Parts: sequence; C-alpha cells; structure tokens
Amino acid sequence: MQKTIAQAISLKGVGLHSGVETTLRLKPAEINSGINFIRSDIAGAKPIKALYSNVVDTRNCTCLGDKSGNIISTIEHLMAALSIMEVDNVLVEVSSPEMPIMDGSAALFLQKLQEVGVLEQSAPRKYLKVLTKVEFKDDKGNYVLLEPSDIFAIHFTIDFPSPVVGHQEFSAPINKDIFTKEIAPCRTFCEKCQIEYLRSIGLIKGGSLDNAVVLDGDKILNEGGFKVSNECVNHKVLDAIGDMYTSGFPILGKLTAEKTGHYHNNQLLKALFANNTQYEIISF
Repeated sequence: MQKTIAQAISLKGVGLHSGVETTLRLKPAEINSGINFIRSDIAGAKPIKALYSNVVDTRNCTCLGDKSGNIISTIEHLMAALSIMEVDNVLVEVSSPEMPIMDGSAALFLQKLQEVGVLEQSAPRKYLKVLTKVEFKDDKGNYVLLEPSDIFAIHFTIDFPSPVVGHQEFSAPINKDIFTKEIAPCRTFCEKCQIEYLRSIGLIKGGSLDNAVVLDGDKILNEGGFKVSNECVNHKVLDAIGDMYTSGFPILGKLTAEKTGHYHNNQLLKALFANNTQYEIISF
C-alpha cells in the first residue's frame, strides 16, 4: 500500500551551494499526491512535484523548478531517504532555494524518517517495471543503463585521479539494510584543488569539512577519514537512488552507471519515458 509519514518533521541547516540557512518541514500528504516541494518563503508559491520533467538544473545537484522561476535544489539526498522508507506521498516545505545539506549525506534524513515512522494508506502502491534496456551516453563515453529486473539494484563505477579514491565499484540490490549501513552515511566529496573554481562559479558557498569530504592528493582532510569503505562511489549511488525516485515511482530494474552524475540520471529517465513500451506501471 502507499505510505506517507506518520507525523511532521522539522529540520534546519545550511545550503551547500547557497550558504543560506534553511528551514525544512515535511508534512503527511494524501494518497496519489506524490512527493511535492514548495517554497515556504514565497507567498502564493505552488507545489513542485518531484519529477524528472520538473528538473531544471543538474550541475552538482538535482534542482527542481517551475514556470515562475521558483527553484528548490539539492533534493537528491532526501529523495533517496524517502525512497528507501517507501514514502509515496509527502509535502516538503523549504524556506530558501536550496535544501539543507546537513552533514552531506542522507543519514539525518533517514534517522528522522525512522523516528516518526510511516503510515500505510488506503491505495495500492505503484511500481515502475522496466521492460527493455534503456541507455544514455555522453560524448565522453560515460553512460547509464536501465534494464529489466525483479528488484532495484545498482552497479556503479567511478575513476578519480585522486589516489585516495581511484577506481571504486558498488554492486548490490538496494534494500533498507544496505542503504542504512553502506549508503546513507556517505557524504558528498570534492578535491581541494576544485574548491576555488567551484566558488568562482557561485557554488559550495556553504561547504565545509562538516558537510563534505575534501580530498588532497593521498590525504583526506576530514578528521577520521572516510565513514565507510568506498564512501565516494557509495555517495554516487546515494545520488542515483534519489534521482531515480524522480521517476515518480519505485523502480523494478537494474541501473548500471559508469562515471556519471545527476545530468545522466535525468537524461536516462527522459529516454525511458519517451517510449511507453519500455516500461509499465504495476501494483501488487
């Protein structure tokens, strides 16, 4: 059956890219309403459904937008936590153009959702079943692929010049246990040499060692180092789970990703929905 959260959740934090202090509030929602985001700081703002078709920017995050120019960015970590908790319907109020980054992972979002619990509703849950292979490649040969599977699984590969990262792979079914232990704690990351450039283009204004892993050659600048083995590729998996949930449904299919990000995830969903013979919506 469909689910919503059992009670409201409130959180505060800074936006990773904007540096703006943000209040976040999640509220239970009716059946078949889906996941909707709304700017609580804008009078008369309307909800923006968390769908791939409403994604207006994929540079270093996934950003929703509407025809009025209102945006809500960096939704992917919360979306991943909502996905794994099987939350179908919820209203997310955000008091700025960007979600709070918290510690750079989905751990706190998951913790809060687990604390309040979910409420089963009176309508069957709908799933997106992948029927055929669908792929998107960029001009560098990086690609994402969805193919049929009875469960949601991910195989993700990254290669970074940083010797502390290098080649990393993740391959597993996506379930609550694996997500909680191996994926949710994984933080966003960057190399120290990228910081000046990212700030020059108006990004990571709120970034710090409190909410991101910073790599410097063969060193990790964060005290304590990585939280889990292969934290970098696992964080990319976290992003992919959140981005795939902008399909509007839990997915029954295997995702294979080779050195890709938010842009590729969004393009893959566009390719999937471009032909309705490539999928079907089912209930159990």
